[in-house]
Amino acid sequence: MTTPSKALAGALILSIVLTPPLAAGAAPIKTTSKTAVKTPVATGSGGAVATISQKASESAIAILDKGGNAIDAAVAAAATLGVTDPFSCGIGGGGLMVIYLAKDKRVVTVDHRETAPAAFSPAVFLENGKPIDFDTAVASGASVGVPGTVRGWHEALERYGTMSFKQVLAPAIDVASKGFTVSETFNHLVTENERKFQQFTSTSQLYLRNGKAVPTGTLLKNPDLAKTYRELAAKGYKAFYQGPLAQAIVGAVNRPPLSEGVSVRSGNMTLADLANYEARIRQPIRSTYRGYDVYGMPLPSSGGIAVAEALNILEGFDLKKMPRPNVEHLYLEASRLAFADRNAYLADPEYVDAPVEGMLSKGFAAQRRSLIKPERAAGVVPAGDAFLYENDQSFPLRPRQNVIQQEGLHTTHLTVSDKEGNVVSYTFTIESWGGSGIVVPGYGFLLNNEMTDFDFTGPAPNIPEAGKRPRSSMAPTIVMKDGKPAFSIGSPGGATIITTVLQTIVNHLDLGMPMDQAIDAPRLSQRNARETSVEPGFIGSAQAKTLEAFGHKWETSPAPEEIGAANAIVFNQDGTVTAVSEVRRHGIGSALVQKRGH
Repeated sequence: MTTPSKALAGALILSIVLTPPLAAGAAPIKTTSKTAVKTPVATGSGGAVATISQKASESAIAILDKGGNAIDAAVAAAATLGVTDPFSCGIGGGGLMVIYLAKDKRVVTVDHRETAPAAFSPAVFLENGKPIDFDTAVASGASVGVPGTVRGWHEALERYGTMSFKQVLAPAIDVASKGFTVSETFNHLVTENERKFQQFTSTSQLYLRNGKAVPTGTLLKNPDLAKTYRELAAKGYKAFYQGPLAQAIVGAVNRPPLSEGVSVRSGNMTLADLANYEARIRQPIRSTYRGYDVYGMPLPSSGGIAVAEALNILEGFDLKKMPRPNVEHLYLEASRLAFADRNAYLADPEYVDAPVEGMLSKGFAAQRRSLIKPERAAGVVPAGDAFLYENDQSFPLRPRQNVIQQEGLHTTHLTVSDKEGNVVSYTFTIESWGGSGIVVPGYGFLLNNEMTDFDFTGPAPNIPEAGKRPRSSMAPTIVMKDGKPAFSIGSPGGATIITTVLQTIVNHLDLGMPMDQAIDAPRLSQRNARETSVEPGFIGSAQAKTLEAFGHKWETSPAPEEIGAANAIVFNQDGTVTAVSEVRRHGIGSALVQKRGH
C-alpha cells in the first residue's frame, strides 16, 4: 500500500465525548469537549461512525441526525467517500456489507462484488500461454468487472434502510458540487498514479493539472459525479444499469478514452452484462472465539472464512498467559495455515464447491494447530484436507498447492451504528489505487480493475470465468457477546485485510489492548510466504528482533508500506459506543458520534 503523508484534516465543531484508551470490555472514562479537531476516537450514547474521511463521517452523522438508520448512514458515507477518496472506492466498483439488525436480532450480508462480463474465459489474462504483466492488466478495459456498488446500495436501502437514494445521496452531491480541499494524502495518491492516469483523457482532466497531480490545497469539484448522483437520486439504481450511463460505462470499457499515442487492452462488456447484474443476500459466516460470536462475509469473500479458521486454530492456545512475542508468533503461524487453505479452496460459491463447513470446524482447526511449533516459524506450508471434516464426503476434489496471487491493496472500510442498535460493517473497493485508471467520460467516477483479483493461470478455484465473482479478501466483521454487539472491525489492504482484522481481534481480546491501541499496533501480515510483510520502521525494532528469534523473516522487496486503514466501533458495558479509526495511517481517520439529543 502506498504510504500516505500524515496530514491532519481541518477542524470540526461537535459536542462529542472524547475518551482515553478503553480496556477490552471496560466502561469508558468520560471527559466532555465542546470543540474537537478531527479525531480517531470518539465516545457517546447515540449513533457512531468511523471512516478515513472527515466529510464521509459527517455525511453519516447528518443522516443519523435526520432519523436515518445505520444502513442509510453507511450508504451516505460510502457515497461521500466516492467523492473524497475516489482512488480506493466508488460506484465504479463493488463491495461487501455485513449488517446487524437489532430488532430482528440477526446478521445479514449484501454481496455486491463485481462480476466478470459474459465474454470472459480462463485465458483472458494469458498471452501465448503465459500470464501478462500485472500492471498492464490493471490499466486496461479488460480489467473492469461489472460494477455492483449501486445495486448493493439499492438492496441494502430497500430491504433494511428507511430512506431513499435521494435522501442519502444528498450529502455526497453537496460535497461533489461545492468541492473539497485536496489533502497531502490525496495529492500523494495521484502523484503515485500519474503515469496510469496520464493514459486516459477523462482521468487526466479530472485529477491532473498539466500532466501532474492536482496540487495540495486545491478546491476540487466533481460536477460530473454530482450529476451522476442526481441521476441515481431521481431515477434509482436502474439509471446506472441501463440507458445513457450504462452506455457510457460500456463505451469506456470497450473503447477506453486514450491519450494520444497510448495503447491499452480493451474490454468486452455489453449492456446485457450491466442489465443482468444482481446483488446477493447471503447468510454470514458464523464462528465462535472465547465466548464471542464472530460474524463475517461468506464466499466469494475468503475473509470471513480465513479469519474464522485462524481464530479456531488460536483458540487452542492460552494466549492470555503468554508473553506478547509468543502470542504474535502463534498469530503469524495460524495465519500462515489459514492462507494455505484459503488459497487452495476458496472462490465464487456459484462456480466452486469449497469445503467451507470443514474449514470452519473445530476438528480441522485442531488438526492444523498440531502442525504449529511453539518456538519455531514454519516455511511455506501445504493446504490441509478440509474435505475430511465435511458431513458430505462426496467431494471428488483435493487441494492444489497454489502460490499467493497478487492483489490490489487499495480499498476502504467504514462502520456505522445507530441509536436503535443496528450496526453496519462495510468494505468496498475499486481494487488498486485508482482502479483501472479509467474515469467514465462525463460521469466523474473511476472504473474498477477487479478482474485482476482472479488467478491468471490454473487449474485453480479462482480462475476467470464468465459471470464469476473474483475471490475477495474483504473481511467486514461484527463480533457479538451474549447476543449483543461487542465490536465491529474491518480494513482495506487486499489479502492483508484478513491479517489486519485477525491481528486486531487478537490484540483486543487476547492481549487486552483497548481498540485504539489494537488498531494502532504495528501490523504483521503472514500469508503463507517465506517472509512476513511489515510496515515502515518495523525492521530493526526490538519487537522485530524478538520475533526473529522464532525464525521469522521480513519482506524487504518491495519496500515496506502501511498495511490497512482499519475502522471499528466498540459497544461499551455502560451502553455507550466508541468509534475508532486510525491514529496515524492514511493521514488519520475520522471517528464521530451523534450530539446529545439525537
